[in-house]
Amino acid sequence: MSVLDNFESWKGFLANKLEQAESQGMSQQAVSNMAYEVGDYLAKGTEAKNNEEAVLRELWNAADTDERHALANTMVKLVQNQGNTN
Repeated sequence: MSVLDNFESWKGFLANKLEQAESQGMSQQAVSNMAYEVGDYLAKGTEAKNNEEAVLRELWNAADTDERHALANTMVKLVQNQGNTN
């Protein structure tokens, strides 16, 4: 099963990768840029596996560059705050 098959798995995967990046000293700007690149790749190169991914793809495709950066940053915040809301 791919991490893309389930949105909760996807968020967990992102949270893990974010923790790794932060522990290796990656700056917030670098994390933001990486999130943008991942979002762009997923929107262009993969098929949505669930409803959440389909909505994110539609939002990404409707957005301009600045809005896409905002979406990527929001996904980063979502997984950063994941542990704080459970």
